[in-house]
Amino acid sequence: MSTHETAPTMNQKIFDLGLSVEAVSAYLLCCSLFDNDTVISTKNLLGLWNSTEKALIEGLDALLKRNVLHRIISESEGNTVYALTDASKWDVS
Repeated sequence: MSTHETAPTMNQKIFDLGLSVEAVSAYLLCCSLFDNDTVISTKNLLGLWNSTEKALIEGLDALLKRNVLHRIISESEGNTVYALTDASKWDVS
């Protein structure tokens, strides 16, 4: 369990945004990494992802557009690091 919180990070509001299965799945993986004190990065997500890299990137892009995630840094090797955004700041429109 994470040392930063006692409750899991995942917010049920994710299911009300009308996102694709890939985007919701990517969000759930991001929450899992965060809850396990693991960096949310493309590399770490791909290690858990069971579909194509393209599907993951599309899911992450959808989360970025709705402000569910934000980019922290992008490395030249294509490994991007993300952070979760507080659900009160998500674009729910």
